Amino acid sequence: MTSVNNLSANADHEASAPEATLPREGLLTLLFSIAVVLVIMNTAMFNLALPDVTEAFGITAASASWIVTGYSIMFSIASITYSRLSDFLPIRRLLVVGLLTLGFAAVAGFFSTNFIFLLIVRILQASGAGAVMSLSLVLFTRYVPQARRGKAMATIMSAVSLGLGLGPVAGGSIVEYLGWIWLFAVTAAILLLVPLFLILLPKEVPTRGSFDVLGGLLLGVGTTGLLLFLTSGLWVALVAGLVAIALFVGRIRSTPDPFVMPALFRNRSYLVLAVVGIASYLCSFATLFLLPQILTHRFGFSASHAGLVIFPGSLLAIFVSRSVGRIIDRYGNAGILRFAPLLVLTATVLFAFFAGRSWIAVMLIYMIMSLAFTTLSSSVSNEISRILPSSQIGSGMGLFQLLQFFSGAFSVAMAASALEWQRGLPLSAAYSNIYWGLSIAAILAIISAIVYRKNNRGSSLTNMADATDA
Repeated sequence: MTSVNNLSANADHEASAPEATLPREGLLTLLFSIAVVLVIMNTAMFNLALPDVTEAFGITAASASWIVTGYSIMFSIASITYSRLSDFLPIRRLLVVGLLTLGFAAVAGFFSTNFIFLLIVRILQASGAGAVMSLSLVLFTRYVPQARRGKAMATIMSAVSLGLGLGPVAGGSIVEYLGWIWLFAVTAAILLLVPLFLILLPKEVPTRGSFDVLGGLLLGVGTTGLLLFLTSGLWVALVAGLVAIALFVGRIRSTPDPFVMPALFRNRSYLVLAVVGIASYLCSFATLFLLPQILTHRFGFSASHAGLVIFPGSLLAIFVSRSVGRIIDRYGNAGILRFAPLLVLTATVLFAFFAGRSWIAVMLIYMIMSLAFTTLSSSVSNEISRILPSSQIGSGMGLFQLLQFFSGAFSVAMAASALEWQRGLPLSAAYSNIYWGLSIAAILAIISAIVYRKNNRGSSLTNMADATDA
């Protein structure tokens, strides 16, 4: 109960403190949404280019997969790094650095003449892309009042869904008709947003603080090792990753200004809430890996046509995002945390029954999954911003995104391995078995949401009453 009382006290303190405002909030939300769409598209599009890259440079499929693996590793590390730096460096400065790195790396990608150069370009892109998503959440948490924060969070999460939906459509079409090198043109367009962010973002003053470089390196090596093991099966990487994680744990306990605040790991409410978001992200990310496989291998769709089947679910998330934001702002997160995990479970169970039987069923069920993921991600991010004190927002949001991205990589690795293990089974049966496994993650999200709501029922009811009175 002590941790819950402390959280309530922190929330009350934050609520009573004067809240900063964000000039031209609506325009900045739109710009961040565009940037997030471009970043998420950049993440998804290159999956469709791997066969062409393999042929262009005469490399193996395993080598080409490093384009995705290396990007995933750097993106996850960059996300938490930028979030942590935002605790004492201006968001405006950090975001511009990230956007310039992402955009100029995309320009350099046009001159890729060998695989090593292409891999370096992709890793540089990821180091800049990690800034956009993480800093958008930190910015809205810092400057948008709680009464409107749900709408902003829902808009960003719907942009994520739109990017995930547009990625396969745009990527498949560009690869098919123009060539994979033109994928870089989409990301290079993000440079056009830099002057607008320079004008609109608030000019913050840097504060005193130190950056735990060693802690960041240890966490980077640890997550890299674990992700490499999951994607490549390298046992040396697993050992190195576990050793680095153990050293990282010791580091954050001993240094006065750690890379990740140890208080987050003692915050039961934060951890339980994070599990809700991580489990739902795992189901959604695995689905976005599996659906193109199902549509191309089971139903004979091309890559671009498969993207068109996935796209309506992403479009639905855009349409409902404003309503989701209004619900969060008016009634709080309790209702969404009660029902959205059930929708995730519903989608995984329906996929288990129908994924291999009808592409129309795939399209309709993904609409349920996309709606559930966008709604739940918006609510979880908003609730994390509510329960954490301002001094822990950057670190807390960064750690949450790192764990989400790690869970996504884990889900893809496990889904790919499961398909390999079931090579002798009919495709429909193999896909069904994987979704029964994903249903376990959905059940974990439901249980975690119940535990969180039970432990925080008093503060949630108070927030709902306050919102209703307002």
